[in-house]
Amino acid sequence: MIQIDLEGGTVTVDGPDGRKTVPLASAEAFAIVSDAWLRAGWDTKYVYSFAWMGRPVIQLPEDMVRIQEVIHAVQPDVIIETGVAHGGSLVFYASLCKAMDRGRVIGIDIEIRPHNRKAIEAHPLFPFITLVEGSSIDPTIVEKVRSLVKPGERVMVLLDSCHTKDHVLAELEAYAPMVSVGSYIVATDGIMEQVAGGPRTQGDWTWNNPRRAAREFVSRHPTFTIVEPQFPFNEGMVTGRVTYWPDGFIKRLR
Repeated sequence: MIQIDLEGGTVTVDGPDGRKTVPLASAEAFAIVSDAWLRAGWDTKYVYSFAWMGRPVIQLPEDMVRIQEVIHAVQPDVIIETGVAHGGSLVFYASLCKAMDRGRVIGIDIEIRPHNRKAIEAHPLFPFITLVEGSSIDPTIVEKVRSLVKPGERVMVLLDSCHTKDHVLAELEAYAPMVSVGSYIVATDGIMEQVAGGPRTQGDWTWNNPRRAAREFVSRHPTFTIVEPQFPFNEGMVTGRVTYWPDGFIKRLR
């Protein structure tokens, strides 16, 4: 149970160690309230209410701002994304490429529905986008994507297709070798573990999710590590992300 006392300026929460009250004006209170907000947002399908330059983008806005910060820092030549859906995130990344005057986007999906393909191909930013249809873990598709990357290009990868642990692990194994040193492969939607038991969830989400895949992957591959992206600007008390992508940023060290 969480109690928010706006007049008193406190947040009270019941936890495994009993009841605790913290000042509302604290990073700890912000984290408690944010976790509840994330769950409420999941239950109400909050992320299904945004678009980027005309295309639906089913992502938490803070995640899009934070990935923008990382993309600007890395300056990739190629951004590979598994999972296309309506194409909103592809358009988002393409708009960053245009703004930075650097980079292009490759989108992979097992099925790009005709109406979505038509809308993406008609978008003014489509010159920055290449669509690849097929399973992201099919060796022929992986090789096709690899062939689209030129020698020496700086590569970042985002995984946002099938979110089962086994599928994400397979994607990590397939695409991590393409990631440049100092860049990232991002396993999105690890929030599945946090919202298990809520609407539209499965009972195995407590373990069958991208967050567990990311942790297992880095345990096998010492050249990669899970890191929290650093905020390039922060004059407040909050240093942690409010995110659907916990433990999602996997950095290549060497």
